[in-house]
Amino acid sequence: MGADEAILDAPVDRYAASAAAASKPPKKKASGMDRPSPPRPTRASAAPPTDRGNLAPSQGAADSRKLAAACRSLDELRNALETFDGCALKSTATNLVFADGNPAASLMLVGEAPGADEDRQGRPFVGVSGRMLDRMLAHIGFDRETAYIANMLYWRPPGNRTPTDQEVAACLPFVRRQIELVAPQILVLVGGRSAGTLLGTNQGITRIRGQWFEFESPGLERPVPVLPTFHPAYLLRNSANKRLAWRDMIALKLKAAELGILPAS
Repeated sequence: MGADEAILDAPVDRYAASAAAASKPPKKKASGMDRPSPPRPTRASAAPPTDRGNLAPSQGAADSRKLAAACRSLDELRNALETFDGCALKSTATNLVFADGNPAASLMLVGEAPGADEDRQGRPFVGVSGRMLDRMLAHIGFDRETAYIANMLYWRPPGNRTPTDQEVAACLPFVRRQIELVAPQILVLVGGRSAGTLLGTNQGITRIRGQWFEFESPGLERPVPVLPTFHPAYLLRNSANKRLAWRDMIALKLKAAELGILPAS
């Protein structure tokens, strides 16, 4: 169910509580004559104020669009996320996982969601899959000084469960604005959820990986070439597909050389 930590300081014996409740005599059912009439709602009780910590998904997405559109720098975007309460994941996460690497880089990568290591450190791709991503980039001449790395979600889902559509919708305007502010020359979408969401397709990552697409957004001067590829966590579980990921890295290297942004070796 995604529960990974205790809520109370001491265990609760639910069986004892149930037995005690069962031993109590049943309450006398009120008749129509002695049943108290319900109180008439006042203006305050009829329309309680909205709890900003528990926004409905649609309201959270609407708020994120307004906040993201108003940001003029990555620092402003990060600050907006620090105060944003429209995604329930924030209440269960330890840290905001915003980005890592060089924001002035020509290559940007967008993964899926933070894991336990990322949640503790507040940086994307720092666990086992992150080390694998570093090796993949190093083989074609890139590193975290020449690339900028972010995720589709800014907070870890409890127990690393699959993010809900509402959680993705709440974070998506911030992700799109982050891409606009970085304005990369190449965008790599790491994993099926990020590729499907940002490319607007229902096709699986095995069908679209290794192909070039274009990402367009109102805040970008021109479309950005996009390459979807496997997530390193998937490759760690399916080593037979590492050869396909290597082909993707070669395609990325060739595109970077074509655009003149391949780092000097």
